[in-house]
Amino acid sequence: MQSTIFRPSRNFFPRRFPSLPTCRWNSTVAEPPPAGGHLPGVATSKLLKQTREAALRTSGITYPDEDRSSTSETLVGGRETRKMNTYQAVRDAMSIALLKDDKAVVFGEDVAFGGVFRCTMGLAEEFGKERVFNTPLTEQGIAGFGIGLALMGHTAIAEIQFADYIFPAFDQIVNEAAKIRYRSGGSYNVGGLTIRTPTMSVGHGGLYHSQSPEAFFMGASGLKIVIPRSPLQAKGLLLGSIRDPNPVIFMEPKILYRSAVEQVPIDDFELPLGKAEVLVPGSDLTLLTWGTPVYHCETALHMLKSPPPSLEKHIPQSLRSAKVELIDLRSILPWDIETVAESVKRTGRLVVVHEAGLTAGAGAEISAQIQKRCFLKLEAPVKRVTGWDTPAGLQYEKFNIPDALRVVDAIVGTLTY
Repeated sequence: MQSTIFRPSRNFFPRRFPSLPTCRWNSTVAEPPPAGGHLPGVATSKLLKQTREAALRTSGITYPDEDRSSTSETLVGGRETRKMNTYQAVRDAMSIALLKDDKAVVFGEDVAFGGVFRCTMGLAEEFGKERVFNTPLTEQGIAGFGIGLALMGHTAIAEIQFADYIFPAFDQIVNEAAKIRYRSGGSYNVGGLTIRTPTMSVGHGGLYHSQSPEAFFMGASGLKIVIPRSPLQAKGLLLGSIRDPNPVIFMEPKILYRSAVEQVPIDDFELPLGKAEVLVPGSDLTLLTWGTPVYHCETALHMLKSPPPSLEKHIPQSLRSAKVELIDLRSILPWDIETVAESVKRTGRLVVVHEAGLTAGAGAEISAQIQKRCFLKLEAPVKRVTGWDTPAGLQYEKFNIPDALRVVDAIVGTLTY
C-alpha cells in the first residue's frame, strides 16, 4: 500500500496560528549579565596585581640581587613584570631555583613530563633529567628520598601530586623531617627540603582530590606550612620556602593554577614566611583566611556593601557601611599571631574562614589563641566558617566549601551579636 505524504499548503499555518508581527523584538539591546554575575570573582579580583607598578611595590618583597643602598624608586624603575597564572609562576620559581643552585633537584610523580598541573613543564629539558626526574608512585618514598637528599646538603624540591595523598608520607614528614635538627642536637637538618602539593577544592574533585590537610601538620614543631593566594605570592613564597633553613610544606590551591592571573616580577624575589598580609584595612571586624577562600571573602565584602535584591532584607542598612579588615594569613605554621591579634584588638570581632573541616581545623587553634590574647577586647565570640565535617561529596561539592554567602552570613551575625 502506497503511503501518502502530508504536504501542508501555504495557508495551513496562518489558519492554525494567528499572524505574527513581521518585525522581531531586539533581545540584545540590554547587555546580558556576565557568566559569573556582577560580583567579583578570581578573574576580576581587585586583590590581584594588574599593573607593573603594583606588582613591583608588593608589600614585603625583597630581591636577593638588590643593592641595600638603592632606593625603592631605583629598584622599581629597573625591573620588569610579565602576566602569569599561578602554575606559570610556580614553574618560574623552580626554574630560578634550579638555575641559581647547582645542588637543587625537582622530583615527584610525572614531574619530568610536566606534572598533572603543568607546573614542571619543560624543566627536565632545560636542566636535564638528572635534576628533574620522575619517582615511583610512593609518597612515603618521595618524602624519605627528599629527607636523605637534604641531609646530604642538596636542595630537594619534592612534589606530592595531590595533598590528599600526603598521608602515607606523614610519618617521614612529622617524625623525621620535623625532628632531625632536634634529634641530632643541631648537627644535621633538612632545611633544604620543600614539599610542594596541590590542595583545596576544585569543584568536582570528590573525597580524594579536594581535601585541605594543612591542620594535620600544625602540631609538628620544626615544619613550616605555606599557602599562597595568587601567582605573585606563589613565586615569592615558594622561593622563600626553598631557601628557608627549615623543611616547608608548600600547598598550592589547585583551582587557582589557571584562574588567578596577575603581573609577576620576572626577576628572582622572595616574600617573607610567617607573615600575614592585610589586604583590606578595616576597624569593625577582622576577616581572616588563606588560599582560595580569600576570593570568597572579597566577594562577601561586596555583598555586604551592596547586597543583591535577594539578600537585601537579610543585611541591615546599618551594617552595609561596616569596615571589615581582610587578612591573608599565608603561613599556617608558624602563623602570624601578632598581626592577627593586633587587628582583633582594634576591631573587637574575628571571623576565620577555611576549606578544611571545623573540628580541629586551623581555625580552632587561631580561635583559642585570640580568645586568650584578646579576651577583654572581644565584642562577640570568634566565628569559624569552614567546610563540613564530612568527606567532600562526589557531587555538589560547592555546598561543602565556605562560599561568599556563608561568609557574609557570619559577618552579619558577628556584627549584630
